[in-house]
Amino acid sequence: MDSLGDRPRVNETQTKGEKNVAKKVARPVLVTTVHKGVFFGYAEETSGETINLKRARLCIYWTADLRGFMGLATVGPGHGCKIGPAADLELRGVTSVVEVSPEAVKLWEAAPWS
Repeated sequence: MDSLGDRPRVNETQTKGEKNVAKKVARPVLVTTVHKGVFFGYAEETSGETINLKRARLCIYWTADLRGFMGLATVGPGHGCKIGPAADLELRGVTSVVEVSPEAVKLWEAAPWS
């Protein structure tokens, strides 16, 4: 099953004796909350109403050309967006988790406050 919280992403397997052990990989996601927060970060587990994000960044403001918060996941933040600095955090009251495109990840990582 490929839904977000059901299956960990695996990039390699390691052999321990005769057992293969899958290694979970944090993947880039955009998370929204009941308090209308929009966060980018890296998560290993995304099921439930609480998610731990590594290197999370809050989008304070995005421009109309993105056509909503899902544009932040597909296109990424651009000039005119206001993106806060990165921090590790635990988000509660999660309402959605959106996969972030590789192109958008690059822009999130480089996003300045403008």
